[in-house]
Amino acid sequence: MQDNRPELYEEVKLYRQAREREKYDNMADLFALVSTLQNLEKAYIRDCITPQEYTAACSKLLVQYKVAFKLVQGDEFPTIDSFVRKFRLDCPAALERIREDRPITIRDDKGNTSKCIADIVSMFITIMDKLRLEIRAMDDLQPELRDLLDTMNRLSLIPDNFEGKEKVSNWLATLNAMQASDDLTESQVRQLLFDLESSYSAFNNLLHTT
Repeated sequence: MQDNRPELYEEVKLYRQAREREKYDNMADLFALVSTLQNLEKAYIRDCITPQEYTAACSKLLVQYKVAFKLVQGDEFPTIDSFVRKFRLDCPAALERIREDRPITIRDDKGNTSKCIADIVSMFITIMDKLRLEIRAMDDLQPELRDLLDTMNRLSLIPDNFEGKEKVSNWLATLNAMQASDDLTESQVRQLLFDLESSYSAFNNLLHTT
């Protein structure tokens, strides 16, 4: 009987229009982010990664999650819990991270400290990602470097002689001397990325020694 029904052998498509395809792509991205966050939590619990690696990866995933969920959020999925139930995701650890909106390594003191730490982590990652994507214009980088320095200055646990402050301050002075339309050279981009990576590593070390 089935041999006489060729439609049974046709590929089933989830979408017929570009808008529908984008919808499924967005849901797939969110699914992948939540699953990755769940696996990251398990890896940290099992001591498969260092606290520094965990803090950086978790902070980045939480930033990406917020963007991804906004693209999916609507009547069908008003909350992340409804999305998880729909696709039967087993991810209690990821949901806990999402609710707390911070890596487990960053303590919540119910004040401004935890927010400043999360903001600093997010800004370090954002600027480094921009440089890796070959975004090098002065007016694309200067505002975020300025915000990074301002936030570090507001966080009292960072000492005045912290190397990250000095490096960011020096690069901010370099950018301020440029025209808005000017680009950093390839050599400057490479050095800035190196300085940011070393400053970010030093910041993570500071968090775990205070």
